[in-house]
Amino acid sequence: MGSAEKETGTVCPTNRQQWREWLQANHAEKQSVWLIYHKKKSASSGIVYTDAVDEALCFGWIDSQSKPLDQETYRQFFSRRKPASVWSRINKEKVQRLISEGRMTPAGLAAIDRAKENGSWTMLDEVEQLIIPTDLEQAFEQKPNAKNYFLSLCRSDKRAILQWLVLAKREETRQNRITELVELADRRLKPKLLQGAKKRAVVAEKPATDHPDLLA
Repeated sequence: MGSAEKETGTVCPTNRQQWREWLQANHAEKQSVWLIYHKKKSASSGIVYTDAVDEALCFGWIDSQSKPLDQETYRQFFSRRKPASVWSRINKEKVQRLISEGRMTPAGLAAIDRAKENGSWTMLDEVEQLIIPTDLEQAFEQKPNAKNYFLSLCRSDKRAILQWLVLAKREETRQNRITELVELADRRLKPKLLQGAKKRAVVAEKPATDHPDLLA
């Protein structure tokens, strides 16, 4: 856990309005907060995950990792969205709905404008469509069996892999990831980020969906 997360305070709203009021009062001054949820099986009630994400988007904030606290509760890390943070299709659809409902604030709209200006708004568009980029396609041409294996993967795995490539910060990193992907796929193996019971997080922002006891 990073130092910023260790130093972050907590908030435990009992409903959506309380969370919105906290964001209204704190979104511009604070960098982050841990939001406490009650698990679905808990006898206690509280804000639900999707509502919490909606309100965060309204103020230019976004969710990331979650951690269990006890048998009744878990906590979710919310923070200001970084300017270069990419946007998932689900969250783009969410903000369009929130705009139409009149819930978006100037801070939330500013986050959208920044993303459209710097390209992070559309960075995942081809990933969402599962379009194979040219450099990966060229690598697959050398190993057709690798491509066949990649195409056999479920949509979520293909999406995770393509996003993993898109989010490489350096060209050298991207090429190393392509090499790893193709060599392993040729042996009918997934890249390391998808191997094992604990998949490494590869998305800059999680799609906002219902928490399974979390999910997204």
